[in-house]
Amino acid sequence: MQINTPFFKQRAHDALADANLQKALGNLKAGFPEKRAIAVSRMPEFEQLRDQGRDLKNHILEHLDLYLEEFERKVIENGGHVHWARTADDANRIILDICQQVDAKTVTKGKSMVTEEIGLNDFLEANGVQPVETDLGEYILQLRHDHPSHIIAPAIHLNLEDVSEAFHANHHRPKSSDPAVLMQEAREVLREKFVAADVGITGANFCVAETGSTIIVTNEGNGDLTQTLPKTHVVVTSIEKVVPTLEDMTLFLRLLARSATGQEFSVYNTLSSGPRREGDQDGPENFHVVLVDNGRSEMVGSEFQDMLRCIRCSACMNHCPVYGAVGGHSYGWVYPGPMGSVLTPQMIGIEKGGMLPNASTFCGKCESVCPVRIPLPKLMRHWREDEFEKHLQPKAARYGLAGWAFLAKRPALYKPYTRMASWMMKTWAGKNGRIKKLPLAGGWTDWRDMPAPQGKTFMQAWKEQQKAGGQQ
Repeated sequence: MQINTPFFKQRAHDALADANLQKALGNLKAGFPEKRAIAVSRMPEFEQLRDQGRDLKNHILEHLDLYLEEFERKVIENGGHVHWARTADDANRIILDICQQVDAKTVTKGKSMVTEEIGLNDFLEANGVQPVETDLGEYILQLRHDHPSHIIAPAIHLNLEDVSEAFHANHHRPKSSDPAVLMQEAREVLREKFVAADVGITGANFCVAETGSTIIVTNEGNGDLTQTLPKTHVVVTSIEKVVPTLEDMTLFLRLLARSATGQEFSVYNTLSSGPRREGDQDGPENFHVVLVDNGRSEMVGSEFQDMLRCIRCSACMNHCPVYGAVGGHSYGWVYPGPMGSVLTPQMIGIEKGGMLPNASTFCGKCESVCPVRIPLPKLMRHWREDEFEKHLQPKAARYGLAGWAFLAKRPALYKPYTRMASWMMKTWAGKNGRIKKLPLAGGWTDWRDMPAPQGKTFMQAWKEQQKAGGQQ
């Protein structure tokens, strides 16, 4: 996937002007946040579970090497194979080698953001292996040569008309605007792919050290078909997904579904524990797990370690006003929203990803809904500090901050300047108190009015409060 993160501002500008996208994003605002709130209200112990999830994740990260080694030992004991991939290139080569060992020409894929991260589809196609996405949203995007804009609802940026056009163009069947008809059409086409596939590739929501099992959490049956019908099943996941026991896994499952979609539990929670054994009715003959690092081990012990607690629920982006306004593609790479604003600079470098931690209002909503209490605003501030120290910010931003600092350190200048600026903004606003155009603030006023300052400046109000306090 091409990295377009440096062009965030232009992509966000285009997204705001895209009527179809804004229509699609309107469905997000009225969907996931409300459902999450209802699900959480029905669970009195939810806040306690968040604390437990945070503490358990911290414990895992402190002993990550031990749990990963135990997971590997159990997978091998179950008859499977574990492969360690330090980089995205390593992971792609390992997966291709597995496919070539069984002479695979077609592979089916369950939904996996890690395979998006490593660019697996393009790599397989370039080497003669055809990947077929089987998650409905991912399948629609593949037909459109598009990429996910959300980590659990990959095609949320599309409308029904877009899906109908994609199916008509690729399936050569009569065009329909009936969701039930389109769903049945997808089932019929994908069933042939499931049967023909030589290899099935899935992600994993969690890897259980106690049993050597991986689990996928879905609301479609495609994941089960992907990992049971082909002769070879390959799990592609990242190193921080390991949990100690099955009981620990269930704690995160209780948090995950409620935070993601507002469900008490997802429809399918499917465990895989190695290849088919004697007496099993189905399952693969070969079972492989590819554990991807790709910069994560560098986060352990750093100021960004808390980000490794993430369970990929999407609650942060579902509640983010920036994501809700510009959508996921504006972020320019795999991971959008607040979690992407922390992860992306780690994986592609702050030089390319520096726009993202600055694309935040710091309202704190992301942290308040995170099921494992990741302090996302604090982590974004760390990246801003890093960017500033490396002199990567635009000159206008650096000079603006320097000018503000100059005034703030000199109260004799700062006070009259803020009074004058407040008066000028009130004058521009007129009787309705709203500014339609403001120099140096076009990013705001191009899309909404700027409220004029009301009442006194902070320094004036503070001075009056101090005087009133002294008279009491």
